[in-house]
Amino acid sequence: MINFNRVFAMILRYTYGMFHSFDKLSDMFYWPAMDIIMWGLTGLYFIRNNNNPSQLLFVVITGLIFWIVVWRTQYEITTNMLAEIWDKNIVNIFVSPLKISEWIVAFMIFGFIKTLLSLAFSAIVAFILYQLNIFIYGFYLLPLIASLILTGWVAGFFVTGFLIRYGQNIQTLAWAGVYLIAPFSAIYYSVTILPVWAQKVALFIPTSYIFEGFREILFTGNLSYDKLLISFGLNFIYLIIAIWFFVFMFHKSRKIGLGRLI
Repeated sequence: MINFNRVFAMILRYTYGMFHSFDKLSDMFYWPAMDIIMWGLTGLYFIRNNNNPSQLLFVVITGLIFWIVVWRTQYEITTNMLAEIWDKNIVNIFVSPLKISEWIVAFMIFGFIKTLLSLAFSAIVAFILYQLNIFIYGFYLLPLIASLILTGWVAGFFVTGFLIRYGQNIQTLAWAGVYLIAPFSAIYYSVTILPVWAQKVALFIPTSYIFEGFREILFTGNLSYDKLLISFGLNFIYLIIAIWFFVFMFHKSRKIGLGRLI
């Protein structure tokens, strides 16, 4: 016979654990909110621009592909740092001659390589399943993707700065952090769909200019170079700040003791 006192005790245990775990709380609230916001705005955009369904399909698929560039670049930086904590290797790394600058460069190069592999794979799958060719963007593809990679690095180093300081308590940021800018990035819809206050926020998000640029090329065949320049300008400023923040948090964490992260 079931003893409901023991059942209640276990439920209470899981409840306490939930309220002390950022990971579990984010699963309950963060992802549902993101899905509702992103796909609600996308649906609104489709309602207002339903004259060419095939073109809208291209917008969605290419949006997914190019967002993977941002997410994967950030993900490789954050999870590789977390892997050192999970493997209890974070202390060993920094009793070696490895410099923090070398660690940063390794993050960037490794993430860049894996991002390109993911991009190539995604492009092949999209072509096989939907006959969508991302190379219709021509020469513009290179600078647009480069800017997305820069944004991924920015997000990666900001998040890793928090991870190196606070450890596994906030590890969900390793794969969820960059999604904070997703609604303002206008991945699947025009920035004009956003509320006025959100449009103002989007002005400071480099990816909003890139995804608007992709749609501009698709609809008009041209790209306003000011979008590229603003995106790169913001990215370079943010990247300098992000790397500084990561190094600052690393040194702060090192003073307290990296061993506590394990």
